[in-house]
Amino acid sequence: MSVIVSEATFQRDVLASAKPVLVDFWTEWCAPCKPLAISLDELAKELGDKIVIAKINAEENPTIANKYGVRGFPTMLIFKDGGVAASRNGSMPKQKIKEWIDQSI
Repeated sequence: MSVIVSEATFQRDVLASAKPVLVDFWTEWCAPCKPLAISLDELAKELGDKIVIAKINAEENPTIANKYGVRGFPTMLIFKDGGVAASRNGSMPKQKIKEWIDQSI
């Protein structure tokens, strides 16, 4: 399963993580976010030894979304060593996400 993060836990769970973290910025009303969430949950199980998959509701946590320039949904950011290493906007098939993760970490 994906880890749920918020503004209160972002520093600890994402920026201070020993592993890279893929953060999925989503909203309740975002139709493409729903199938993406299923793919990310599957990838969290498959790739849990090398990356953490996290989700943050951008409407409930606007300070984080604004800080990283998230304007559209879904947006995925990969964090390594406390900074953004890669970003993607929009939904992608599971295999493409896996390839992007492998290239980015």
